[in-house]
Amino acid sequence: MIPSVKRCFNLMEIHRMPEHIMNHSVMVAKIARLLTRSLESGGYVLSVERATAGALLHDIGKISALKAGGDHCELGRMICLEEHCDEIAEIVSRHVRFAATAIPETISEEEIVYYSDKRVKHDQVVPLEERLDYIIERYGRNNDKIKELIRANFSMCRVVEERLFSTLSFGPDAISSLAAGEILPLD
Repeated sequence: MIPSVKRCFNLMEIHRMPEHIMNHSVMVAKIARLLTRSLESGGYVLSVERATAGALLHDIGKISALKAGGDHCELGRMICLEEHCDEIAEIVSRHVRFAATAIPETISEEEIVYYSDKRVKHDQVVPLEERLDYIIERYGRNNDKIKELIRANFSMCRVVEERLFSTLSFGPDAISSLAAGEILPLD
């Protein structure tokens, strides 16, 4: 099932998502909605509900991972399955790393959420380079191998960005102003 926006907020509360992670997730969802709706109007078959729910819950496993250890993507996938949100479980599991072999022939909600997450630092829309610098600083742990993996992941994100914007009537620089007008329906 794809959870409604209201159900997503309920799950955030149940799983004790801190406000700053919730604010980040809301901005990611606004970008994902904007991109999905724009791509749909261009003829792509996508689900705004699926992209929105996946974006809202993409970090649902983060607190569990911080407390008990483990991969927050996998923990988030498991939470989604336990909460009967199976239609977004893969989006949640793939929002950090999106392998080159995972790029489908057509644009997917998974790609949209992956890209949207990479554009949001805390709760602000930023260029990919700024987000990359932040992630390297925060998670690089002075480890060159980890830093190189992060850079490779962002190389994939640039490929996804090109794919997404090759058919849209606006560019990546317009996301901040356009996403500000997105409203998450609570019905």
